Amino acid sequence: MNRITCRHEDRRQYQVDTLTGMSDGIAWIGEHHHTSPSAVPGMLGGISLTLARGVETDEFLINLGADLDELAARTPCRELRAPAGQPGQPSPQFNRAMYGTCGEWTYVLEEWGMATWATGYQGKVESMLPCEGEEILCLTANRFSPPAVIIHAPEACAFRADFGTDTGQGSALDAALSAAGAVFPSMPEASEAEVVAYFEEYGERLSELVFDAVGAYTGVAIDQEVVKAGDLPGVLIAPA
Repeated sequence: MNRITCRHEDRRQYQVDTLTGMSDGIAWIGEHHHTSPSAVPGMLGGISLTLARGVETDEFLINLGADLDELAARTPCRELRAPAGQPGQPSPQFNRAMYGTCGEWTYVLEEWGMATWATGYQGKVESMLPCEGEEILCLTANRFSPPAVIIHAPEACAFRADFGTDTGQGSALDAALSAAGAVFPSMPEASEAEVVAYFEEYGERLSELVFDAVGAYTGVAIDQEVVKAGDLPGVLIAPA
C-alpha cells in the first residue's frame, strides 16, 4: 500500500503533494461553512474536514470505505462518476471525498453534510474506531442534526465539543480554540445578556474561528482554489 508522502516517488505522487497549497490555511472552510454546496467542480460550501496522523493515508481512506482500485487511480475529484445501478434496482449511494496530505497529517474533505469518520465512529464501525498511536481530529458540519461538532481523538479515546466550546481536556487543541476566540462565553460563567451580545457580534464567524484554531493547532493548510477546482484526488465512499 503506497503512502502519500513528500518523497515524490512517482508522477501521481508528485501531483498529490504539490496540489496541497500552503497559502490559505483552513479558515476559509469555516468561512463558507453555511454556504450550500455549489456547482463548482470540486467543493466549497458546507465542507466537513477529517484530519488523521499516525496512520498511512491509504489505510485511513480504506478504513473509511474507499475502494482500493479507486485509490490507486488517484483520479481528480472533479472526474469522479458514481457507478450506475442495475436495471430495476436503486442506484447505489456514494459520497465524494477529496483528500491530500500536509506535513504529517492526512486530510479528507466531504460536502454531503457530515464527515464519514464521525458517523462511523459514533456508529461504532470497527475500522473507524481510533487506535493508540493515532490522532484524529474531525470537524463535522452535522447538517442533519446541528450544531456542528468537533471530535478529537488524540489516542484511543475521543472527546467531543460543539462549535463554540472546547473539549474540556485542557489540551493544546483547547488552548488553540481559546486563543482563536472560538470558545464562546456560556452561562452561568457569563450573564445571559453577555452571552447574547457575544453571539450577536461573533456568531457568524464561529465556524471560521474554529477552523482557524484547528489550522493553528495542526499546521495544516489547504489551497482553496485547488479544492474548488476539484484538482485533488478523490474517492467515492458509501455512507457509514
